[in-house]
Amino acid sequence: MSTVPDTILLDLGGVLIDVDYHASARAFRELGHANFEQLYSKARQDHLFDGFEIGALSPGQFRDRIRDLLSPELSDATIDACWNAMLGSIPPARIDLLEQLRTRYRLLLLSNTNAIHVRAFNRIILRENGITDLKELFDGAYYSCEIGLRKPDREAFLSVLERHEALPARTLFIDDSPQHVEGARQSGLHAEHLDLTREDVHGLIKRLGLLS
Repeated sequence: MSTVPDTILLDLGGVLIDVDYHASARAFRELGHANFEQLYSKARQDHLFDGFEIGALSPGQFRDRIRDLLSPELSDATIDACWNAMLGSIPPARIDLLEQLRTRYRLLLLSNTNAIHVRAFNRIILRENGITDLKELFDGAYYSCEIGLRKPDREAFLSVLERHEALPARTLFIDDSPQHVEGARQSGLHAEHLDLTREDVHGLIKRLGLLS
């Protein structure tokens, strides 16, 4: 970056919490529903999932739609368990990294997520790290299902920054999805793609010299 950032905006899935986007499809497939993966993928989503991510559908409406598509016999608990199967761990070392970054930068989070996952990853961080709410770790944390906006749309980035009077030109955005990185750049932010096949967020932060 030619300009030193004063704000760091992070993604959640893949950056902070381990995610296996195929795990939910495997969980549904084990129940005999082999076509779930055609409905959902990391890069391209059915409108059902987009709508759930911006809060246009409630958890109950989402579950009912899954039953319509797959099987009326699926219980709420089964749907939630399969849907949450993609969520992994938030290692303590990443919590430590957030605490270090927050001493030097305004630290924000912007995640495309949904109400069922929010409850699930808060349970994960409580179980693994003793933290009751992920939002406690940030100066501001925003979920698409709560703000009605999602990446890579320009409005999502600018809405979050405006809430903190943060300038796009002084903000560094980190995400593991190339389309979100490109959306951030088109919105005037500096953005780095976290290629998880090459490094994790610790490696990227170190390579960029953000904590040197």
